[in-house]
Amino acid sequence: MFFQKEIETMKRADIEALQLERLRRMVDYCYENVPFYHARLSQAGITSGNKIKALSDLQYIPFTTKEDIRDNYPFGLLAKPMKDIVRIHASSGTTGKPTVGVYTKQDIDNWSDYVARIVTAAGVTQEDIIQISFGYGLFTGALGLHFGLEKAGATVIPASSGNSEKQLMMLRDFGVTGLVATPSYALYLGELVQESGYPKEAYAKLRHGILGSEGCTEQMRGRIEETLGIRVTDNYGMTELTGPGVSGECEYRCGLHFAEDAFLPEIIDQETLEQKAPGEAGELVVTTLTREGMPVLRYRTKDITRLNYEPCRCGRTHVRMDKVMGRTDDMLIIKGVNVFPSQIESVLVATENVGPHYQLVVRKKNFMDNLEVKVELVDGSLLESFGELESLQRKIHDRLKSVLGLETRVTLVEPKSLERFQGKAKRVLDLRNQPEE
Repeated sequence: MFFQKEIETMKRADIEALQLERLRRMVDYCYENVPFYHARLSQAGITSGNKIKALSDLQYIPFTTKEDIRDNYPFGLLAKPMKDIVRIHASSGTTGKPTVGVYTKQDIDNWSDYVARIVTAAGVTQEDIIQISFGYGLFTGALGLHFGLEKAGATVIPASSGNSEKQLMMLRDFGVTGLVATPSYALYLGELVQESGYPKEAYAKLRHGILGSEGCTEQMRGRIEETLGIRVTDNYGMTELTGPGVSGECEYRCGLHFAEDAFLPEIIDQETLEQKAPGEAGELVVTTLTREGMPVLRYRTKDITRLNYEPCRCGRTHVRMDKVMGRTDDMLIIKGVNVFPSQIESVLVATENVGPHYQLVVRKKNFMDNLEVKVELVDGSLLESFGELESLQRKIHDRLKSVLGLETRVTLVEPKSLERFQGKAKRVLDLRNQPEE
């Protein structure tokens, strides 16, 4: 079992002492090797790691944003010469230039350690056969989980994404015990399993769901567990910070354990940018403490969560973050109300007679924002019963109004009429910039 006990069960004082030592070293490293940080740190008066007397002095280091990384595309934030770089990853770049991540050999080795920790905490052992249904390529998720799972001793099937019938065949024939996928794709595979014509026993060995790359509410997790017969654990990471392995749930699923020896987290108020007290919700900011190729200082993730510093029942002592409540850049502002897609998902998944697939359409009418929630019926025959349809529509409308404090238009559509996703789900269609109908 891959359990780095001497690191994962350190006393809080020892964790903080190690973090302070590594933070000071990282400030010096960035100042000396990355022109962008040399300028930023000089402007802030932090010309040496010795200026950092305590972890609380982190607040004086300037933030790094996604825009900073894109402005320095592709290699402006490298801290090592290219001859020392052994791998390049990048985000999908759906909005502007992609976010690039570069890795030294030591970075790759450390990364696989962090991933091995979280999959082990989730229950993966050398006896497991794990099918990775993430798309391989520039995306960090597939290779990140691949190397970490191998380091943890598991057998890995690099299935990649797509060809869902073949995915099901491998689940059955290869004795797969664990699935790596996005929650959206796991949900879709669960539907296909139920329709496959094979008895459920054909998939009986499947027990782990190591899902990531997009948010997953508790209600959605429950639906996936029900359809696939697995136990789902959440993990967290992003290209800017290395990839998966930043944090992950253990068997008790009471928060995602941070690799605090490598990543220094803090919570800030996204409006004032001031640090918040432990236990308060806000935007997660992370500093890398060991990354050689492309270190980042105080990276604003835009993810909303909170941190819990109490030791966990599993024995691990590193801080736990709550499941991400939403992203500031995913947040919709409708008539002045902040709306997170996860809030809507939690209502829909908990409602009988509708499926977990939905689409949010935002339009402007009479100069006012309007939100339409499209959701699939489980049984298409309901479309023939106006009374039942109207009752269900009203129920969803009222629940959404209670949760959001906002009027929405609810549209019930035929089963399987909304798009399924093999990668990250794109559930928001914002048409506010188009001419009004």
